[in-house]
Amino acid sequence: MKLVYAARFYPCEEQEGYTVSVPDLPGCVSQGSNLAEAIEMAIDAASGWVLDELEQGNPVPKASPLSAFVAEEPGEIISVIMLDMDSYAEKHGDKAVRKNVTIPAWMNTVAEKNHVNFSSVLQEALSKQLNIN
Repeated sequence: MKLVYAARFYPCEEQEGYTVSVPDLPGCVSQGSNLAEAIEMAIDAASGWVLDELEQGNPVPKASPLSAFVAEEPGEIISVIMLDMDSYAEKHGDKAVRKNVTIPAWMNTVAEKNHVNFSSVLQEALSKQLNIN
C-alpha cells in the first residue's frame, strides 16, 4: 500500500536543517540536517506512525489535499511525501506472520508429547541461523 501525505518543512533557526511535521498524523514530527535528510526522516517517521496505527487495528488516516495547506512561516516548504507501507512493514513490523512448514509425522508426535512450542522453536532457530540477538 502506498500513501501520500502533505508535509511541512520549517528551516531550523538555531542550526542548519529542517524540522518537518505531517499535519494529518498528529504528533508526527522529525528533522534533518538538510532538506534531503529531512525528507527521509519524514518518510520514516510517518511510516512508523501509520504502521503503529495499523498494528493496533486502527484505520489509515485520510490524507488532506495538498491545496488545503498554505505556508505560514517564512521559508516554510509544503510538499508531499510518499510512504511504501508494504516495504516498511516488512522491515519494521511487529505483526506476526503465519508460516506453514512440513516436518516428519514422527517428529510432530514426539514434539507434541513434549509440549514443544513450534513457533518458539522456529523463531529461536531462525535467530541463530541469521545471527540475530
